[in-house]
Amino acid sequence: MLSPLNGSFPTDKKIAGVHSIPITDDGSIVMVWDKNEKALTTVGGRIEVNEDIDTALNRETIEEAGLILESKRVPIAAWYWESTDTYTVFVMARVKNYGIMPEGFETTGRVTMNFETARQIISKIEGEGLRLELLEIAESVFEHQFKS
Repeated sequence: MLSPLNGSFPTDKKIAGVHSIPITDDGSIVMVWDKNEKALTTVGGRIEVNEDIDTALNRETIEEAGLILESKRVPIAAWYWESTDTYTVFVMARVKNYGIMPEGFETTGRVTMNFETARQIISKIEGEGLRLELLEIAESVFEHQFKS
């Protein structure tokens, strides 16, 4: 189940994964194409042993999207995994720099678009579900905390 976070990380259970929705200067979002899942998805993955949330997010964002994020990260939602009693947390942050898209990871490229285009693409590919719920939360957070 996806739960809004209102800017604070959950503290009641371990955070095992972290994903981002990077925001560009013009208010577009960046997602990536997952070649295994055949889906447009957020950038992120598991937090490795001895990594904190920011380190894991930085590593995943470089590996999967070739992006450097600004230091301000806003936790927007958490997905609870009953099987492991852990969370995956989703954060929003502005893109600081674009780098080269790395090869050899599970994503094949980054896709930059506005929220409406993301909704339409995700609806067409997979229908209703987690990613559409997440986009709704992300757009609200963008309007209140990132929009200039």
